[in-house]
Amino acid sequence: QVQLVETGGGLVQAGGSLRLSCAASGLTFSRYTLGWFRQAPGKEREFVAAINGNAGNTVYSDSVKGRFTISRENGKNTVYLQMNSLKPEDTAVYYCAADRSIFLRTTDNEYDYWGQGTQVTVSS
Repeated sequence: QVQLVETGGGLVQAGGSLRLSCAASGLTFSRYTLGWFRQAPGKEREFVAAINGNAGNTVYSDSVKGRFTISRENGKNTVYLQMNSLKPEDTAVYYCAADRSIFLRTTDNEYDYWGQGTQVTVSS
């Protein structure tokens, strides 16, 4: 079956950096658009970034544009989220998700598979 496993979360001070990884198995990785979403306590899950199968195109939410970078290594079945200049408002559980569509979609109900999430906490 399809599995997505996120790693790399943790506690960091404001202004710091973290890199999240998501390792996928059970799917033809290069055929899927991969996305990152996050959910803060008491808030709805929100889109962060997405990358298409050949890594030729990416899209970001306005709140992270210029600070976060999504990338992927199809040979390793892994997608990354490099997070720089972190702010306390970036604190959330971060999820990776896979979408069999070729489109860069930003709504969570369009994604087919989800990881279990990894906690990112940014202290002020």
